[in-house]
Amino acid sequence: MTEKNRVALYLRLSKEDQDKLQKGDDSASIQNQRLLLTDYALERDYEIVEVYSDDDESGLFDTRPDFERMLRDAKLGKFNIILAKSQSRFSRNMEHIEKYLHHDFVNLGIRFIGVVDGADTANYGNKKSRQINGLVNEWYCEDLSNNIRSAFKAKMKAGQFLGSSCPYGYVKDPKDHNHLIIDDYAASIVRRIYYLYLQGNGKAKIGRILTEDGILIPSRYKREVLGIRYHNSHELETTKNWSYQTVHTILNNEVYLGHVVQNKHSNLSYKDKKHVLQPKEKWIKVENQHDPIIDAETFRQVQERQKIRTKAVNNEQRDNSIFSGILVCADCKHTMVRMYERRGKHEFIGFCCKTYKTQGKKACTSHAINYEQLKNVVLEAIKKEARQILTPEDINGFNGVEYASNLKADYMVQILQIEKEMEQKLKYKKLTYQNYMDEVISKAEYLSYIKEYDADISELQSKLDHVNTQIEEQSDLESEYHKWEESFKNYINIDELTRDVVLELIEKIEVNDDGSISIFYKFQNPYVEICHADE
Repeated sequence: MTEKNRVALYLRLSKEDQDKLQKGDDSASIQNQRLLLTDYALERDYEIVEVYSDDDESGLFDTRPDFERMLRDAKLGKFNIILAKSQSRFSRNMEHIEKYLHHDFVNLGIRFIGVVDGADTANYGNKKSRQINGLVNEWYCEDLSNNIRSAFKAKMKAGQFLGSSCPYGYVKDPKDHNHLIIDDYAASIVRRIYYLYLQGNGKAKIGRILTEDGILIPSRYKREVLGIRYHNSHELETTKNWSYQTVHTILNNEVYLGHVVQNKHSNLSYKDKKHVLQPKEKWIKVENQHDPIIDAETFRQVQERQKIRTKAVNNEQRDNSIFSGILVCADCKHTMVRMYERRGKHEFIGFCCKTYKTQGKKACTSHAINYEQLKNVVLEAIKKEARQILTPEDINGFNGVEYASNLKADYMVQILQIEKEMEQKLKYKKLTYQNYMDEVISKAEYLSYIKEYDADISELQSKLDHVNTQIEEQSDLESEYHKWEESFKNYINIDELTRDVVLELIEKIEVNDDGSISIFYKFQNPYVEICHADE
């Protein structure tokens, strides 16, 4: 041997391996591979130049950290032999076997040896057996993937929560990690988001309110408060602000009703890490699996309000009607669309059924209605019905007084959380002083730590002062909501119908074929039949 062979040892263990039965087996299995390969190299007088080890990494993918580092070093010529326990330790993907063992390594002058299974690229005679083993390994992964998916789906159908991270507002039950329990502090923020939305705040504005109040975004809350190792791929290190999307997700997540909804995404295949959204009919939903944070009626109101706001936004540029998103055909239940004069200036005059307009009278009739007449009829109906439908006994919707009370209780939960954090910081501060006195840390380190703790305590005190101010503002909120209810009685005297009034009082308006309309209020009375103004 003119030149000593320089070898790299490659070790890998993954969750798909049958020998990984317990969490404690990880290091032992990797260590066993290292000992086996080291003995093999020393017996043949090989020089070990580097050891590459990937733990908890699937052999199907070549995006393993140390695997990638090994490939970079291979191109730099750091070694001319790669040792692995077997070909399957190197890769379980047939494409990678062909790419690396039979192409790239050949061009780089690198020999691959599988110690246990006899794979050796220097022996051309066993190339076919290497390829067959590659296929067998890949089939094994495919079968294993299908078995795991079947097991996961069975657990999902049983209502077990399988997510690696809990939705904001919940934590995993210490007694059962497939069950969710409420995190009181985060749950109070979730309730506040729903409350703010029903008050009329948009999602972006809610995000600004939470950010200004110093509420940690969910990902930072999980890391900094709950101590969870959590990573959001869409989050930058500098991200501190609540986003529109985060608020939107919270407002539409049925987990807050106590339901578990899973199987929303799936991999394209067992060899591809890319997630794709599943159609809703494939989602697995199991109701009433944990304590709800939001009641069903509040959730329903939020969904309905979103539909109205979305339609209003979509039509903003082409339809300034105060009835956008509310006016529907009584027969086909589709929305009404704008109707214009056929002659003259082709001005907007009213609405007709969308089905009729796009598919003709065989699908539905016109249900035509004049815009100005519609406004007058609805205005008179509200003036007539306001005093009856807006009494406290008749209201069947968002309970402002109850929410004011709940919000105050949620603020108290926030105070307890902040005080707990302050107490912890003060404890650390005292321990730091004791460490300094015991000469465990230097004076410079002591001053640095104290400065950091003082800054944290000052920030927590500011948050505490802010929450206390909000509690003071809530003290009169119940009486304010009584005034709010009383103010609706003034609608009996209103002279002009506005979109705000329509959205506040009316769920929807159905236009009947005979020229009458049915108004569905947001209160106990299901609807009021009203004849058209020109009859």
